[in-house]
Amino acid sequence: MTTVDPQTKEHEHVVPNSGTVPNPSHDRQPTSVRQDVFNFVRGFCMGAADTVPGVSGGTVALILGHYQRLVNAISRIDRRFVSDLLSQRWRQAWDYVDGRFLLALLCGIGFGIISLAGLMHWLLDHHMPQTFAVFFGLILASVWIVRRYIQRWSPGCYAACLGGIIAALLIGRMSPTAGGDSLVYLFLSASIAICAMILPGISGAFVLLLLGVYHPVTGMIKETAKGHLDAGSLLQLVVFATGCLFGLLAFSRVLRWLLQHHRSVTMAALVGLMLGSVEKLWPLQVPTPETAGLKMKERVMQVVAPADWNGSLTLLIVLAVAAATAVLLLERVAAAESITERESDG
Repeated sequence: MTTVDPQTKEHEHVVPNSGTVPNPSHDRQPTSVRQDVFNFVRGFCMGAADTVPGVSGGTVALILGHYQRLVNAISRIDRRFVSDLLSQRWRQAWDYVDGRFLLALLCGIGFGIISLAGLMHWLLDHHMPQTFAVFFGLILASVWIVRRYIQRWSPGCYAACLGGIIAALLIGRMSPTAGGDSLVYLFLSASIAICAMILPGISGAFVLLLLGVYHPVTGMIKETAKGHLDAGSLLQLVVFATGCLFGLLAFSRVLRWLLQHHRSVTMAALVGLMLGSVEKLWPLQVPTPETAGLKMKERVMQVVAPADWNGSLTLLIVLAVAAATAVLLLERVAAAESITERESDG
């Protein structure tokens, strides 16, 4: 394996099964409109995933090959960035945080959340088994992809993977709270959930669901998309966005350090988180008779044996396999695009 100078370690990217190679695209802007469009699509996919309780936008970022670049860019919103802004060194600040990449990604995320929040609500209410089957296949294919980023499975990697599985299972079995309507509670909920959104395997939407603010927040987003927004809702959205920004800036630094100094162990933990999250997305589950008429967040789910399933098992299997196949193909497209970015930046 290539020896890496610790001083340049943060500017490198581990390509599955190919050792360590320089990747200047982590610290430079894309150089073409084509790459901007692709980053927008990346963001759209992340936003779509984050609207589903049980799926993480971080998983999508890993699949599409921009996870490390995203963490690096976010973690660079620091004192140097603020100093450049205050000194009106706009270009230096923009380049320092990989601004063009972040802008395209954030526009895609926002568009994905706003345009698909209502659709995901409807799918979960009316076609939950089929929706879960799709994301079940997505997660399994994601595990297959991400495991290749682990160069060697040491005892520490196995322990980290097991810890990730246990953590995801424990979080998945927590009961939702009643939530709160104060702005402070909304801020704290956003700060916690955004950390989960950039961690593959832990769904930020599910964390919001546990904290009792998922439906209020997505409801406000849906009303905003329809042009219905009052002063109170606007204030709540601003507080929520501020909480997300605070949590993201704080947690991204920790994650960046872990990826720089303990990449394989960190990736193994992420694989564990994804494996543990699969239980939450098992398609063969239905609400208990007592809670079937309640809202999605209030339902208590129970697993059904395949022999007792009333629907089409074949359809669920086809959806899961199709989703997994699509993810594997998408990962190949993303890998080819990453090579194009490196060549254009080099």
